[in-house]
Amino acid sequence: MLSAWLTAFAINDTAPADTILPPKSQLTASLVTCYPGQEVYELCGHEAIRIRGIDSKGNHVDSVWNYGVFDFNSPNFIYRFVKGETDYMVLGYPFEYFLPEYQKRGSTVVEQDLNLSQEEVKTLRNLLQKNALPDNRVYRYNYVKDNCSTRIVAMVDSAAGREIIYPANPRFSSFRDAMRHYHDGYPWYQFGIDLALGSGIDLPITSREETFVPMMLQEKAAEAHFQDQKPLVKSTRLLNRGYKDARLPATPFWLSPLAVAIYVLVFCAIVAIYDWKKRCLSRWWFTLFYALLGLAGCVIWFLVFVSSHYATSPNILAIWLNPLQLIIPICIWWRKARPAVTAMIYINILLAGLSLIVWPFQTQSANPAFFLIMAADIVLCLGFIASGAQFTPMPKRKRKNRYHS
Repeated sequence: MLSAWLTAFAINDTAPADTILPPKSQLTASLVTCYPGQEVYELCGHEAIRIRGIDSKGNHVDSVWNYGVFDFNSPNFIYRFVKGETDYMVLGYPFEYFLPEYQKRGSTVVEQDLNLSQEEVKTLRNLLQKNALPDNRVYRYNYVKDNCSTRIVAMVDSAAGREIIYPANPRFSSFRDAMRHYHDGYPWYQFGIDLALGSGIDLPITSREETFVPMMLQEKAAEAHFQDQKPLVKSTRLLNRGYKDARLPATPFWLSPLAVAIYVLVFCAIVAIYDWKKRCLSRWWFTLFYALLGLAGCVIWFLVFVSSHYATSPNILAIWLNPLQLIIPICIWWRKARPAVTAMIYINILLAGLSLIVWPFQTQSANPAFFLIMAADIVLCLGFIASGAQFTPMPKRKRKNRYHS
């Protein structure tokens, strides 16, 4: 019902008569940048277009056009999202319903009026209305190539009909570099991105491509201009003064992925030494450690070979993290299956060692925690070999003599 109402409004985006109007009775288009919040999908902020003023028919207009809307209740949403079928939509609705959300969470909201002619603003409004029709409003979302910010850049370009020149020098070296900057207080979220996304987000990016981050779009729009040197933004105002940092507190180092990887490496070394000296096998730790690696491998292989997400393939981690890791936790409890475990131990040493050697010579950037976990894998495998577990049979239970005296 809400979508239907918003769609109807998108076609006729008139506002109540008491709407605050610009000095002149004409339409004004502006970029609305919402600063980061606490949720992971809010870490880079959000971008929208606002159209306000009086149209040619004398109607009061104050609408916002939001490309960040999705239907969480759609069938198989989680599966389709992981697979890469991320369908978002654009909706237009009264601006008075947009701002309170960001005021409530304490985010700063900045508005930049665009230096567009009346004809260009009308064209932009018509494009937005057409884009928000039921048959057109859904689009395949891409985190870095096609999102709430890049869509707006494209719409403004189309409406202006002339080249908009953005600052030439990029601030970041790649998409991943930009993500790390805005995810600095959320290391586990960045760890997941580094795990799931391959070399596609490590390619050099242009200054214009950096506008996939709403915060960067605000910054670059302020410096952008047309070929006649006319600035793209004619005025800027603060709509909401949020908290200094509306995000959650930064994760302390001792709880970060790097710290946890250090703990795992140390513990694997202790287990390996213990097994070697006692000539035994700590099956419970092998089961837990390689079950986690195997599950991570299943996710990565799904993203590489099944998902259509941008930049999930190629991913060099798929060499080391693969579903075959599950052989160890499954087979380590049966004596007859011990040769399969031994084979995987040697394969693991080869794959982890190969990954560590090859990594400096390829383009994909890695989370530092990955290297420590690879080292932990190698240490645990060497402990398995040193303990002689591949040759030691499982202890047999003694049969009770029924005829003893």
